[in-house]
Amino acid sequence: MREIILGTAGHVDHGKTSLIRALTGIETDRLQEEKKRGITIELGFAYIDLDCGHRLGIVDVPGHEKFVRNMVAGAAGMDMVAFIVAADEGIMPQTREHFDICKLLGVKDGLIILTKKDMVEEEWLEMVEEEVRDFFTGSFLEEAPILAVSSTTGEGIEAVKKVLDEKVGTIKFQEEFGPFRLAVDRVFSMKGFGTVITGSSLSGRVAVGEDLMFYPGGLIAKIRGIQVHGQEQEIVEAGHRTAINLQGIEKEEINRGDLAATPGTMQASTLLDADFHFLANNSRKLKNRTQVRLHVGTREILARVVLMEKDTVEPGEDADIQLIVQDPVAVWPGDRFVLRSYSPVATLGGGVILNNAPPKRKRSTEQNRARNRVIFSIYKAENEGESIIAKMLLFLEESGIQGITADQLSTRLGLFGKKLKKQLQVPISAKKVLVVESENQRLVAGQVIERLNQAVLTLLEQYHKENPLKSGLAREEIRSRLRPPVDQKLFQYLMTSLAKNALIVQEGAEVRLRSHEVTLQVDEQEMQEKIGKLYQEAGLRPPNLKDVLATFAEFPEKQIRQVIDLLLQNGTLIKINEALFFYAEELHRLAESVQDYLDKEGEIDAPAFKDLTGLTRKFSIPLLEYFDKIKLTIRVGDKRILRKNTG
Repeated sequence: MREIILGTAGHVDHGKTSLIRALTGIETDRLQEEKKRGITIELGFAYIDLDCGHRLGIVDVPGHEKFVRNMVAGAAGMDMVAFIVAADEGIMPQTREHFDICKLLGVKDGLIILTKKDMVEEEWLEMVEEEVRDFFTGSFLEEAPILAVSSTTGEGIEAVKKVLDEKVGTIKFQEEFGPFRLAVDRVFSMKGFGTVITGSSLSGRVAVGEDLMFYPGGLIAKIRGIQVHGQEQEIVEAGHRTAINLQGIEKEEINRGDLAATPGTMQASTLLDADFHFLANNSRKLKNRTQVRLHVGTREILARVVLMEKDTVEPGEDADIQLIVQDPVAVWPGDRFVLRSYSPVATLGGGVILNNAPPKRKRSTEQNRARNRVIFSIYKAENEGESIIAKMLLFLEESGIQGITADQLSTRLGLFGKKLKKQLQVPISAKKVLVVESENQRLVAGQVIERLNQAVLTLLEQYHKENPLKSGLAREEIRSRLRPPVDQKLFQYLMTSLAKNALIVQEGAEVRLRSHEVTLQVDEQEMQEKIGKLYQEAGLRPPNLKDVLATFAEFPEKQIRQVIDLLLQNGTLIKINEALFFYAEELHRLAESVQDYLDKEGEIDAPAFKDLTGLTRKFSIPLLEYFDKIKLTIRVGDKRILRKNTG
């Protein structure tokens, strides 16, 4: 069952680690340097078993300004925050920065703990409590309980446990299903076990024996074992601090910041569309294309901020942005992020990922910016059902003729299995989304298909206009003329769809508009009759094409060729090569004579063929090759035999 993860936040040396030790009895400072310096550098982890029956995972984050990047990593997967303020110091710089980060990462619940109660007078404590309450006014911690404790004497610790128990006890827990995701915050090797990763389980569930894929690299490993707070588990769900023992992968192949997830459920990209809030306490405007440090999950990566509408953003303003990331990153829409300045390092703001694999967006013209406004309004639509369908159609439209598979669409929307199928029902039934390949559920926008259909119809219409005597255009010729180029499977879908809707007719390898019929003009009818008669009278010694063109020189060459093509199509003539055509009935009679000869003699060579037909090499060689081509004969050395006799 899903559990809750509590994270600490607050200024350096305000007693976060001491409080956790007093609550749980667990020492979260692991590093020798941490113990020596008395401050937390890396993330620490603990847990507490509450009276309500739930085990609360706890993440201890560093408070020092130099280690805020580790604090952001620790906040990934945090459901609730214990905000720590030392009673002897009150609100300090990292108090403010940590609180900003909690808000930016979407933390919605928590409690406020005043530590080091034993070091101040009651009157001072009341003053600090008033300062703290004012500081959190208007935020998600405005109504949060404020508890004063001493980790040294233990005073107030039971009260903290009681509040935590009450908060967790009111949460309605349910089983988690769907793809598993874990943001890796530690990776190490254990002798006899191999590679181990730890992190907060962000979503879904996973079991021993299943595979995990590490994004953005794409490496896959099998789960050998799972531990939650030191106890072996067969299955782990979201909301747990988790250690996973892996096989089939080396420690060096995994990095802190990687995302371990169910294979095929994430998509790595170097472009992200996002909703961004620029913190009001920034002293300068944010300029377009500013280089920043992007924190998402447990990863820190360099990026540039492209402002979709403005050239600058004022402190306290929201902005639609596209992040151009230095290296691929894998996220889901809805994931939270934080941006920090490149140098000197300070928290600038943060927000929500809206599109995890968008195309590169232009912003140079007002038309570009208007388009961007429409796109971002689709992302932010209040009606969730309408928003999902609108985003689906947007993604499909932007993917063009390539389309998106159902699996890819899942990673783009963050919807999987039955949830995605349910959302697809309406647009598919309305033909706004079309399934062009059933095997891998390749989806293409209805508008894209409509544009392609119209392109095919326009192409055929133009072809018929320019070639009225030709019955149709070759399928492959149509495909080769479409721009952008269309793959075979999509082209087959187009042809089938157009034929089904009675717009085209497919005859063998040729395609024509259903409305197209070859209609000869009077002079063309006369020419057809004369050319047919010319070849009929010539018998087995027909003129070559050059001579025919000269004979009918009063007509345009293109028109003569089209009439000959028509005679080929209706079976009057048979083409032997590019320049030589025979009257079909004469050629059929010759084929029968050759077969009769071979039935008696068994074989025929060029001299024998000349004796049989009286033809010179000018005609005999092309004819012999033609009979090979139509599989009447087969050449063996310098002779030919009936092909049926070779089987």
